Amino acid sequence: MSEGIKIVTIGGGSSYTPELVDGFIKRYDRLPVRELWLVDIEEGKHKLEIVGNLARRMVEKAGIPMKIYTTLDRREALKDADFVTTQLRVGLLEARIKDERIPLSHGMLGQETNGAGGLFKGLRTIPVILDICKDMDELCKDAWLINFTNPVGMIMEAVSRYSGRKKAVGLCNVPIDMQKAIARMLNRPLEEVYITFGGLNHMVFVTGVYVDGKDVIDEVIDLWGNQSVKNIKGIEWNKGFLKQLGVIPCSYHRYYFMGKEYLEEAIEHYKENGTRAEKVKKIEEELFELYKDENLKEKPKQLEQRGGAYYSDAACNLICSIYNDVRDIQVVNTVNRGVLNELEYDEVAEMNCIITKNGPIPVSVGKLPKAVNGLIQQIKSFEIAGAEAAVTGDYDKALLAMMINPLVFSQSHAITVLDELFEAHKEYLPQFYKKTMQ
Repeated sequence: MSEGIKIVTIGGGSSYTPELVDGFIKRYDRLPVRELWLVDIEEGKHKLEIVGNLARRMVEKAGIPMKIYTTLDRREALKDADFVTTQLRVGLLEARIKDERIPLSHGMLGQETNGAGGLFKGLRTIPVILDICKDMDELCKDAWLINFTNPVGMIMEAVSRYSGRKKAVGLCNVPIDMQKAIARMLNRPLEEVYITFGGLNHMVFVTGVYVDGKDVIDEVIDLWGNQSVKNIKGIEWNKGFLKQLGVIPCSYHRYYFMGKEYLEEAIEHYKENGTRAEKVKKIEEELFELYKDENLKEKPKQLEQRGGAYYSDAACNLICSIYNDVRDIQVVNTVNRGVLNELEYDEVAEMNCIITKNGPIPVSVGKLPKAVNGLIQQIKSFEIAGAEAAVTGDYDKALLAMMINPLVFSQSHAITVLDELFEAHKEYLPQFYKKTMQ
């Protein structure tokens, strides 16, 4: 690695890529990226070219010797890579629109990573990620896979169980958003606030907030209330409920604890303004118009409207810490290794880890309350069943995953939605169509 690092980004035509490039530029003195390969598929070729040209302008402006390559040939890109990041969407945004619209048309929450929509994103994506792992075993066996393709929990569970790849870490922006929000509430710089997280992806809880050696989580619970992310409306948490819970839920917990309100709101939006996916499509179109401008040589401010801000910056931070054996603490998705009592030793959790050149080492994050244990077990069993269905192409296993998800509350609707989603995504689910579906 003395001559610099080779990084490959699969899904390189994503609107997030300029943030990734910006992160590598900022860290160049500590993370000398010699080559950044942006990989996409034929359908994403146009976007890949636009993003690639913006990336080159950004690097040129920064005056660093980072070479940007764009290609549709994944195997060519992967050869001798040091790090591989995945930020792909199988079926593009059209598939996400179906994931949201079809469940909503049956009075069921449609969401990108939760419920029926999340299951189908997993079913489409897991085989592709496992194929990438196979290519990596052959072409860059010592490289690290850094995945922030959703649903992160289900994908990392599949990688852990079915790929044999140990050098793989999952990443989400929700903990970073929560860290920033808590530091702002306490009027402290981020580096002065140490926060412990435990749980699953999009189901993570803050278990402790430490300032000047003292746990101030009770103070933060008092202040928490209406905290949200851009794509999830903020309905205020009841303070009495949070006090009794004793931990701080993330924004995605609202889908479970405020399901009725969210379903009603989502159906209303779906009827009047379309789904969140359709809104994202519009934002993306506007971003790519900006990216085309040859005078643009930096990450545009409007990218923050996309939702998922800081994903890419978090990935750069993680790569930098692995490369330099920094041993700082970051929140990632990795094998539990006995740290969270609520999960099995080999199940994937989202939690604080020391980041070393040998990867993440989970650290103690305290105990989760019994009140949330049932929900965590339910979602973990959903992730495991979904991963198994994706790998086996077994319809009944997909039905099992669908039925045990708490956002799917009707057998007849579950089967109807399952069948409609299968039909809608048929071309991206070949593993289910090798044999006749029941």
